[in-house]
Amino acid sequence: MTSPPPPVPAPPATLRVVVADDNPVVRAGLTALLTGHPGITVVAEAADGQGACEAADRHRPDVILLDVRMPGVDGLAALPYLVRIAPVMMLTYSGESETVREALRRGAGGYLVHGEFTADQLITAVRDTGAGRTHFSPTAAGAVLRQLRSANAYGDAVARPPYSTVSQASSSRFTENLSRMQSDVGQSSGGRAGFRLSAREAEIMDLIASGMTNQQIAGACFISEKTVKNHINRIFAKLHSTSRAEATAKWLGNWGDPR
Repeated sequence: MTSPPPPVPAPPATLRVVVADDNPVVRAGLTALLTGHPGITVVAEAADGQGACEAADRHRPDVILLDVRMPGVDGLAALPYLVRIAPVMMLTYSGESETVREALRRGAGGYLVHGEFTADQLITAVRDTGAGRTHFSPTAAGAVLRQLRSANAYGDAVARPPYSTVSQASSSRFTENLSRMQSDVGQSSGGRAGFRLSAREAEIMDLIASGMTNQQIAGACFISEKTVKNHINRIFAKLHSTSRAEATAKWLGNWGDPR
């Protein structure tokens, strides 16, 4: 008796996206780019924060791309409402440290600054945001790192948003880790010079210390997880460490001078 053919796997669900930007050219470009890739569709566009909230209510998307500066209700004002519905990635020309910090505080799951990513990187970031993974473009990542390096820069500004939802678990864990490290960062400058890390290694070590996973670091730095692992192996060798916890303790100055 002939065995029945194996069942055909169901196609992956289409990722449904809302694009909010006050520039109609940017909106049209993003919509054309995203809908040109299989598995992604733009279900609505909005020209301001109020329109984004209405579109999110109506369509219940999987991901929301949100500009910061828009007329009327801007992106930051709309964030607390939108993160209740879906993961939000800021996609904007605004790269000021204070703006990045406030977006994270209000629950943004990622932050990309126009001109700092390719089309393929944007597609990856959108898909990862839908899966709860974090992405930062270089300017936004730099803002986060500056907060890590100076307790005074973000001492009372990074806290878990009370309105965070399960869909924002990745962003919430990240901001919680930053907050828990607050008292340690002020000690971090004392023992670093002797470690001889490259600029990229120092950047990745800061992200490790913030609590990011390899996957999140790869997204923040726009590199592969394999490259992240290679950097971490070199970092561990230079810090004479065998674990992330040990490396973090030494990097933050809690274990005295490097060997």
